[in-house]
Parts: sequence; C-alpha cells; structure tokens
Amino acid sequence: MTDLHFECTGARPEPFGASPTLLFGLRIEESDHQPVHAIALRCQIRIEPVRRQYEPEEVGMLGDLFGEPSRWSSTLKPMQFAHSSITVPGFTGTTDIDLPVPCTYDTEVASASYFRALSRGEIPLLFLFSGTVFTGRNGFRAEPIPWHKESSYLMPVDVWQQMIEEYFPNSGWLRLRKDCLESLRRYRSQRALSSWEQVFQELLATAGAKGGD
Repeated sequence: MTDLHFECTGARPEPFGASPTLLFGLRIEESDHQPVHAIALRCQIRIEPVRRQYEPEEVGMLGDLFGEPSRWSSTLKPMQFAHSSITVPGFTGTTDIDLPVPCTYDTEVASASYFRALSRGEIPLLFLFSGTVFTGRNGFRAEPIPWHKESSYLMPVDVWQQMIEEYFPNSGWLRLRKDCLESLRRYRSQRALSSWEQVFQELLATAGAKGGD
C-alpha cells in the first residue's frame, strides 16, 4: 500500500479568481519513494473552534453560532468549511501543490459567519483527505487514500480578511428573503433614499431611538 503523508504549509488569497478563493499549500510525501503517476485527491476541510481562545469582542459576535458563552463547553463543535478536489501530477518522493478552495461571504453560511466574527489570531483547520493514488514501479495500479489521512493547520485570520478585502473592498452583502427585500425597496422609494447604506442607517437610528425610550 502506498503510504502518503500530507502537510498544509500555508494559505494565501487567489489574486485572479472569478470568486473568493483561498490557495492552501500542500506538501505530499510518499514515504517509500515509490513513483506516483497521479493522485485524484479530494479534501474536506473542517473548522475546529474549540482549539482557540476568543477575545471579548469576538465572543459577542459568535452568539448566533454557539449561544451563550456558558454553553460553549458543549456547543463549540467542528463545522464544515469546504470541499475541494484536484488532480496531482506525477512525482517521486515529495511534491508541493496549491489546493484551491472556493469561499463565500454569505453570512448565512456558518463558516463565513465564524470567520467574520474573528478579529485576530489563527483559525484552527483540519484537512481530511481521500481519493485515489495511481502508482507502481513496474506497472500501474490504483489504490484508495485511507480515510485517516489528515493534516491540521492554523490559518492566520488576516489571510481571510485580506481575501475578503480584495474581492469586496470596504463592502459586504446580505442575503434576504424576497418579501423582506421588497419591503425594504418600498421603504427606500417612499423616502427617496439614494443608497442602501442610507436605508440601513435610518432603520438603525430609528431602532436606537426606540430602544432608548
């Protein structure tokens, strides 16, 4: 059985992607130095929130995901970040590749909401590998990648922040139910507000005034 070892070596934003994408550096080593003809590699990436400490301002932004801090001992469960697949070219010994991972800024997605809440530090990730390796010194055979193959990586929060700033400079977006969006459009039209920022600023100001009564 071909013995592969995987290590995540870094992360950076894809500068020319059509949509937000992170490139994770992967180092793959075949321990017996058997020739690898190719790998059809699949990767599942999970966030492990229990593996980091949280600043007070971060705690306040994570209530929608994990509830009250008093419950975090039972609610800080691993969450799905992404799936990615890539074909790794042939090599002998060790090879380095970039694994492209499409990302979303949709705050209704738990991973994006989690990333958005973090201000500094690192994001604990776990890479779970599967797929098929094509190998053989005197022939050609296909072998499955065992399910226990994995790699941990602490991604700096500022890598995520840099990617979002590159694709959505000084901006963001919200996904709304259609009837809610139509109500906001009517509100904007009736008050002749020139931008969506004005709509939300006015609504927030009104809510603030009511909250102070």
